[in-house]
Amino acid sequence: MSNSLPEEFILGEYRVLPSCNELYRQGVPIQLEPKVMALLLLLVENAGETVSRDEIFKVLWPGVIVTDDTLTQAVIKLRKALGDSAKDSRFIQTVTKRGYRLCVPVTVPSDPISKSSKIFKPLLLISLLMVILAGGVISYWNANPDVAEIPAVITVVESSTDGLPTLTVEPFVLLGEDTSQLYLAQGLTQDLITDLSRLSALWVIGSRSVMGQKADKTKLTQVRYRVVGEVQRSGDQLRVYVDLIEVESGRQLWAERYQRPFNDLFKLQTEISQQIATTLSLKVSEAEQLRLAHRYTTNVQAYELFLKAQSLLLVREEAANNQARQIYRQAIALDPSFARAYAGLALSAAADYRNQWAANGEIALQRAKTMARTALQINPDIPEVYWVLAYVNAQQRQHDKALRLLSKAISLDHSFADAYALMGGIHTYTGHPDETPKLLRTAIRLNPDAGYLYYLLLGRAYFYTGDWEQSLINLNEALDRNPTNLEARIYLAAVMESMGNHQDAIWEADEIRSLQDDFNIDIWLNTYPMTSADLTQKLRHFLVPLGLSNS
Repeated sequence: MSNSLPEEFILGEYRVLPSCNELYRQGVPIQLEPKVMALLLLLVENAGETVSRDEIFKVLWPGVIVTDDTLTQAVIKLRKALGDSAKDSRFIQTVTKRGYRLCVPVTVPSDPISKSSKIFKPLLLISLLMVILAGGVISYWNANPDVAEIPAVITVVESSTDGLPTLTVEPFVLLGEDTSQLYLAQGLTQDLITDLSRLSALWVIGSRSVMGQKADKTKLTQVRYRVVGEVQRSGDQLRVYVDLIEVESGRQLWAERYQRPFNDLFKLQTEISQQIATTLSLKVSEAEQLRLAHRYTTNVQAYELFLKAQSLLLVREEAANNQARQIYRQAIALDPSFARAYAGLALSAAADYRNQWAANGEIALQRAKTMARTALQINPDIPEVYWVLAYVNAQQRQHDKALRLLSKAISLDHSFADAYALMGGIHTYTGHPDETPKLLRTAIRLNPDAGYLYYLLLGRAYFYTGDWEQSLINLNEALDRNPTNLEARIYLAAVMESMGNHQDAIWEADEIRSLQDDFNIDIWLNTYPMTSADLTQKLRHFLVPLGLSNS
């Protein structure tokens, strides 16, 4: 293996200039993305030898979480630039289940374009540095009580399992006809996901918000294990059935049927999480064991009220939001140290601001921040609390602080899909919609049964990058999941108008008015967290001709 290469070299009919990220074929330049050039340099350095996918991840994306698809796309782009293909490869050979190998000789040109040669290793590092700088999430320290104790921001691009076993938790099924207990099935699912997500030896892919829907089995091929469960409450008795299944073989690894007093709910949840970890032979640290045994509250009645409030909050309607707020307060009355109940209060107040339900939106938003800070002060070890405070900061257009908080949430729970999703949404708000898709793809991968919001954020980003087709696909997916979402309708109308489909855009404008008869884009933007004037103007530009503005 060669330890150094000249600044220019030849592969077949291509002349390569790494410092410029360019290939030349018959004098015609072909520009490569920095990460694609870095991949080529790594393969050249190991010419004739197989470079494993793990080694490529380690060298090209050090300290950054990326998916297998990220590497696959880089290989596709490199092959395209070289006129190569996986089926008939002249340059880059895929070694099944191992990695990639460069299969052409590397030669030095007799007539170099450059005037000097450089050592290959520094050149590779420079290219890699360009990759990291181009793809990273950039944030800076801003002294504030919200972030004073939070470490430097983590660079997060896309999620990789890093060789860890992957598991999905399907929504628990509620047995019986008492649908008023759906919140219980939802709570058991969410808390099991949260408990298992905190184990460093496991990657969890599951639903944090969608209940009453079977997981799409076609999406389970990327996970090794799945947990399915059923729950029924009868008076003060609780019945729970849990199965741990190996996806590929369909083999049942563990199953248990519990019947306990409802007041033993917390003990039961801990037992289920610990049994799954034991069955999978996971290495669980003492600190992780303690976290599994620690619930958000020691009061079962407060917890039950919290679950009811959470289910109402997801309805995202004013009446349900008001009812959720009252129930959160009841939970706090039973347990004044219930951090997640304070976080729920914060979200209900933020919803009043964002949806313009409050008589004074600024007061509602400040109340949201106070509640979120209270939650964080009570328990700084809950990732959802950082997410809530980040969301409130985003509504206040304090996006740098929000990104720092989300990074902290991900450091506590590396499978926290909602944190990746909100991070992606913030990049669009700040005028960098091209940074959004990779984060949303990570979120969807971690939570394949996500609700409409993830697809709305993707559709919104693609609108601003000018990819109308992808925008339409994702906005329609969002509306399939939530036909009454106002923001998705707004962006769909803008996309239709931008594509020249004026009549379809007019129809969407009518749908917007049916949801809010006095809708005005200028008023709506008053509480919209967008800080990019260019993107705000782009949205207005396409909505004004539809009569959605007084201008």
